[in-house]
Amino acid sequence: MAAIDLNADLGETVDGVPTADDEAMFAVISSASVACGGHAGDATAMREAVARAARFGVAVGAHPSYPDPANFGRSPMEMAPDELAASVAEQLGRLVAAGADLRYVKPHGALYHAVTRDKGQADAVARAVAGQSELLGRALPLLGLAGEIVGAAASAGLPFVREAFLDRGYSRDGGLVGRTEPGALLADPAAVAARAVRLVRDGQVEAVDGTVVVTEAGSLCLHGDSPSAVAMARAVRDALDREGVEVRAPW
Repeated sequence: MAAIDLNADLGETVDGVPTADDEAMFAVISSASVACGGHAGDATAMREAVARAARFGVAVGAHPSYPDPANFGRSPMEMAPDELAASVAEQLGRLVAAGADLRYVKPHGALYHAVTRDKGQADAVARAVAGQSELLGRALPLLGLAGEIVGAAASAGLPFVREAFLDRGYSRDGGLVGRTEPGALLADPAAVAARAVRLVRDGQVEAVDGTVVVTEAGSLCLHGDSPSAVAMARAVRDALDREGVEVRAPW
């Protein structure tokens, strides 16, 4: 039986107010990338996410960001590698302190994109994750798209798992279309579910210009703060179930 991980970015409270229906999302995913204070989230939200994960049998990953809550971590920041490594390490520590059985790490927003192209930023993130791995006694996988972070993970002795996005537009080079550009965000549950099946069965996703992008993903991502996130997640899960694809965490 084919199997795939379905992850969502959750625990993203802003001033204590949730940006997603976490309860509904946890019911259909297999991994949750939990905000740990860089762009969103606080100690209460982290504890609640950890409790939900235990209740639904969902793996917990850390979702560290540039320390930029004002912009929800979606604006690039200039940070020295040591400063960035310290910030990411602190965020991971917060989630562990909230009781998380941490299984993987996925950078958020602008940091996610920075580590695909900037070796210094990628190495800094990998160094922080390696440090937390040493404390936990196991190597934490890094979840990402491609680029510099792949080599940084390998150099730090960390597994790397490639992910694909179900609700974001792709460019022909396999990158994501900027959020302000046409076609950047997908919201139709049926279209997103069809994309999920194609990714699992054929390892393909269609870019906004019609180009077919080939990718071998170990995890599929839905953003929890999208307006139709719950409907999309349920449609994806139903479609994968009909295709006989097992949804489970690989960590």
